[in-house]
Amino acid sequence: MLVAVYAVFAIAATSRAAVQIATRFAEAPLAYLLSAFAALVYIVLTVALARGHRRLAFLACGIELAGVLIVGTLSVLDPEAFPHATVWSGYGSGYLFIPLVLPVIGLAWLLRHRTQRT
Repeated sequence: MLVAVYAVFAIAATSRAAVQIATRFAEAPLAYLLSAFAALVYIVLTVALARGHRRLAFLACGIELAGVLIVGTLSVLDPEAFPHATVWSGYGSGYLFIPLVLPVIGLAWLLRHRTQRT
């Protein structure tokens, strides 16, 4: 189930970033590049979880959580720096805060299932 959720986010974030970069990059380059970075993280997480690469998945979940917290905080403190939303803006508010909760669930799942191959 976790792999499926990450796959959906990988597709959604990649599609969003591709359209934003292709059509409106000059309007908000930082926001659109951050969306592309988030998409890359979701792709890596999907593949790592699907193939059982726990260390990579753990690292990617940590990067995802840090990204959501950093971008979320910056987008709240300095909204002018983010004229257009990213996946992680407002702690993922545009995605029902799932980007904030998902890495916590992912990390908890990885920690609980430590005995599987790394």
